[in-house]
Amino acid sequence: MTFTRFIDLSGPEIERFGADTVAVLPVGAIEQHGPHLPVATDHYMAEAVAEGAARLAGESCDITLLPGLAYTKSDEHAWSAGTLWLTARTLLSVVDDIGRSLAAGPVRRLAFLNAHGGNSALLGVALRELRTRHGLRTFLLHASLPADQGGASPATELGMGVHGGLKETSAMLHLRPDLVDMSQARRAVPEHLTAYEHIGFGKPVSFGWTSDDFATGTGTGVVGDPTGATPELGRKLVDASIAAAAAALRECARFRPDRPVSS
Repeated sequence: MTFTRFIDLSGPEIERFGADTVAVLPVGAIEQHGPHLPVATDHYMAEAVAEGAARLAGESCDITLLPGLAYTKSDEHAWSAGTLWLTARTLLSVVDDIGRSLAAGPVRRLAFLNAHGGNSALLGVALRELRTRHGLRTFLLHASLPADQGGASPATELGMGVHGGLKETSAMLHLRPDLVDMSQARRAVPEHLTAYEHIGFGKPVSFGWTSDDFATGTGTGVVGDPTGATPELGRKLVDASIAAAAAALRECARFRPDRPVSS
């Protein structure tokens, strides 16, 4: 059972991967995160959780960590300087090319470790495309499931902490405190959305949005409340994400939908 970094290996070493080796691809983003966080927040989170989980899961199965994707689908933040994004078509093509390249060798399992909510729907489409086109078993893991996709959001954010809020800010205070400026942190929760019964983050009807749509906090790019963030909370959140992702990777290594689970 091993953990390896794919880019540190030679071609012949990669040829020796088994069919159950899981290749883990961190998927982040480069996009505005308000005035208090760096544009690489999602990239740092994806890399940290993917490597931590891969190392932990590598104690009991074979895991290889791919170089992460930093530039992804971030057009909901395209209005802001610092956001570097790909179209959905481009990103889907990039992911397909990576899968095709992996499938030319012995790798048959590919897990995306995603840390940007704007990628989730597209990566969900990519799972089946890669399965049908290249024969890969494919999986989508989240560093932290955002509130608009069923994840938890602190009560102070009214279920709307989807970008640059308490959890992301705390995680960055733990991972890269040198890049966080808490003097610029401001609450920006669109509380008026609670008046809608059916439409909203985590409600039955989702809606298309950009991060400058909301009256509250216009201009900050934040949708959430980062003011209570602490490095201690960040450490707990990151550690929990790593543990959950490692457990999922262990299942990815043995997942077979065509037969019962071995005892």
